Amino acid sequence: MRHLLKQALKILLLPAVLLAGAPAQAGQLECVVPSKPGGGMDLTCKLAQKGFALLPPRQQPSTHISYLPGGIGAVAWHSLLQRRAEPDTLVVFSGGSLLNLAQGKFGKASAADVRWVAALGADYGMIAVRGDSPFKSLADLLAALKRDPKKVLIGVSGTIGSQDWMKMALVAKQAGIDPKKLRFVALEGGGEAFTALQAGYVQVLSGDASEATLYAATDARVLAVLSEQRLPGALSQAPTAREQGVDVVWPVIRGFWMGPQVAEADYRRWVAAFDHMLAAPRFAELRAAQGLYPFALTGPALEKYVRQAVHDYGKRAGEFGLVR
Repeated sequence: MRHLLKQALKILLLPAVLLAGAPAQAGQLECVVPSKPGGGMDLTCKLAQKGFALLPPRQQPSTHISYLPGGIGAVAWHSLLQRRAEPDTLVVFSGGSLLNLAQGKFGKASAADVRWVAALGADYGMIAVRGDSPFKSLADLLAALKRDPKKVLIGVSGTIGSQDWMKMALVAKQAGIDPKKLRFVALEGGGEAFTALQAGYVQVLSGDASEATLYAATDARVLAVLSEQRLPGALSQAPTAREQGVDVVWPVIRGFWMGPQVAEADYRRWVAAFDHMLAAPRFAELRAAQGLYPFALTGPALEKYVRQAVHDYGKRAGEFGLVR
């Protein structure tokens, strides 16, 4: 992973990439997506953008979304730490971001380096194939991987040890398959992963349920969702891994952080804005439309959760020998 971090730091020296477009103007919120457009990170910004319309008119920010892909999130993490005190810049994170922190993929970074603002909802892992795939069930896929794991290309956002890699590795391990024998293709974000699946570049996709909901119109078949029970909405017919004999559950939280030197008053202003948004009855509908499920924490409560989650992810990653 060192080469990814070095590459990310080199990219930081390029102003055009650093800013990923024009910076936010005065009175305007910049919502930074640390991946390419079209995935779960992107939809988190867009959910917030819609949610801000629930605030009193004078408190509704004008939202500019910028994209900083690269280095499995390292580019966004380190570039925003160069802009430590910007009061109106929020960066999207997910459970995958916390997993990367736990494994040291952002260098010496830790959860204490930034200010955790709000978590808007929860997502779940899922495994999908194209609609014309010969794999009709999770059992079909696992049987093929047992026969010859080298013949099946699995698309994941990130590289070895990423959240999507971890989901598939846990499913394989439960089925008695050595995850080290699987063939993974590293992609940048859920949008790129679904494009690769539809193009036939990969035969299997390990991603998030919200992304499958977002791309529900595409010709894809979800073999399993990694939730405790079947999910409502567009994926209601998709079976869980558990009901197919594979006891793997992988929840994913989605939310925002900001720079460590943001003034306390500005930090509290954004925490209060998200508290107002999350309490609005209409927000539940907006969250469901984006394929997310109830999970809401802000301010210090979120910070406490994040610290514990990073610790827990570290222990799980350690089982695969992934922690530095």
